Amino acid sequence: LYFSAQEGILFFYHIKDLQYEMKICADILQPISSLVFSPDYTVLLLVTDQGTVYTYRPAHSGEAVKLLDACSSCFLAADFLTPGDKYCVSVTISGEVQVWFLEDGTCLSKLNLDIEVHV
Repeated sequence: LYFSAQEGILFFYHIKDLQYEMKICADILQPISSLVFSPDYTVLLLVTDQGTVYTYRPAHSGEAVKLLDACSSCFLAADFLTPGDKYCVSVTISGEVQVWFLEDGTCLSKLNLDIEVHV
């Protein structure tokens, strides 16, 4: 079970029978608004309240890596394009939808919806 705290800490709870173990996986110093796993559960996207997107790879047990930083408008949400875990799509508050290559954060495509987006 992965979850985040108000302070921007990503936690992992390993639960087996009536026992559990808690581990701090990453501290990104920004409140996390959403967590999304890739379809094959190898990559976890972390979207912050400030609109930054990080990737975390549970198998590598390393730090979260900043993938996308809020530019002119905050990222409101992000998710994987399936199948696979090579691309993600994001939407900003201003209505810009973007497709990203996860390996290096390259923006491959964008579309402006010309409307403000809310959750």
